[in-house]
Amino acid sequence: MSHLYVYSPSGAVRDRPGFKRAVKRLQALGHEVEIDPDALVSAQRFAGDDATRLAAIGRAAASRAEVLLTTRGGYGLTRLLPSLPYAAIQSSIERGSAWVGLSDFTALQLAVLAQTGGSTWAGPALLEDWAAPGPPDEIMQACFEDLCAGVGEGSGWRLPAADLRAHPELAQAEGWSVEAAALWGGNLSVLCSLVGTPYLPAIDGGILFLEDVGEHPYRIERMLSQLLHAGLLQRQRAIVLGAFNRYQLTPHDRGYKLASVLQWLRSQVSVPVLTGLPFGHVPTKVLLPLGRPVQLLVQGRDCLLFWG
Repeated sequence: MSHLYVYSPSGAVRDRPGFKRAVKRLQALGHEVEIDPDALVSAQRFAGDDATRLAAIGRAAASRAEVLLTTRGGYGLTRLLPSLPYAAIQSSIERGSAWVGLSDFTALQLAVLAQTGGSTWAGPALLEDWAAPGPPDEIMQACFEDLCAGVGEGSGWRLPAADLRAHPELAQAEGWSVEAAALWGGNLSVLCSLVGTPYLPAIDGGILFLEDVGEHPYRIERMLSQLLHAGLLQRQRAIVLGAFNRYQLTPHDRGYKLASVLQWLRSQVSVPVLTGLPFGHVPTKVLLPLGRPVQLLVQGRDCLLFWG
């Protein structure tokens, strides 16, 4: 099995029993789990002050572990971007280390891609995905084990029928595909915070995937509007949406919901907007190679991503 390095680059770990449970679960799968010495440090809402968290990222880069796994997201990486050890991170990627995470980790992933071209993995975090009292999601675990074994070559999911009705060109008999397009994206809120900075990669003709948590549909539309007005959405070959969950509608919405946002988005762009990607703050999630060229294939309602 693999050598995993667990570190905390963003929010402080509050659930210590969950932390211990997650580590034991990974060890029971046969992994060697190395824990950063400051993984449980707390300073305000952060996992240590900025210098502490930068040092933890540096130790992760130097660890030579096969997988570098964040404890959790939250907030904290955006303020570190000017000081990240980019050369050390890129060297670890070139040695074969997989940097894995989601949510606030999107900031590091996009900054590394913009600054060095290095590819990281959108995937599980320790507390989000391994700490639950019950068993972890089988698909998430299988994808993670494939990454550890170096055998993951792609992923797929079932498109909602509404996607094909909205994009009839996808339903052609021979299928529809995008070849050799850079896969990029992540958490919508974090990505929007990087617009206009040197930490957002300038990708044309890519496949942009997005997810978010706890954001009301009108806020999701507002952030998508920012990307639209910045000219970013129109430059992609496809937009793929994962989970947008854990929000609360109110009587004031009067029927305005996430489907309303989707309908609006499709009226604004000419590229396919696909939904149902199993990724985000949900138990069932695949792992995605952020920054790598992929093939996107639609056959009937089957949507497939290949990078092997």
